[in-house]
Amino acid sequence: MGTRPEIPPGTLHLLVLKTLARLGAMHGYGIAQHIRETSQDVLLVEEGSLYPALQRMLVKGWIAGEWRPSENNRRARYYQLTPEGRKQLDRELHDFGRVMGAIARVIEAV
Repeated sequence: MGTRPEIPPGTLHLLVLKTLARLGAMHGYGIAQHIRETSQDVLLVEEGSLYPALQRMLVKGWIAGEWRPSENNRRARYYQLTPEGRKQLDRELHDFGRVMGAIARVIEAV
C-alpha cells in the first residue's frame, strides 16, 4: 500500500468543527480517533497538527475548552463548539462545497 493521503490544506478546522457539532464535547485524542475511524483510516490527524489547530480555534472563539477527567481518569481538555463556531462551520461547509464543485468541474472538463 502507498503513502497515506494528507488532509487537504484548510480542511482540518472543518473536520474538527463538524466532529464537535456531531458528537458534542470531546478531548483531542477522541477528535482525532473519530476523524480516523469515520474516514476508514484514510485521514490521520497528527498531534502536531491537531493541538495547534485547537489552540487557534480557542483563540478565535470557535470552540471552548474545559479541563476534566477522561474516561480513564486522566486529566484531559474537552472541547466544545461555541455559537461562533457553529457560524464558522456553516461558512467552512459552504466554502468547501464551492471548492469541491470547482475542482470537479476542472477534472470533468472535456
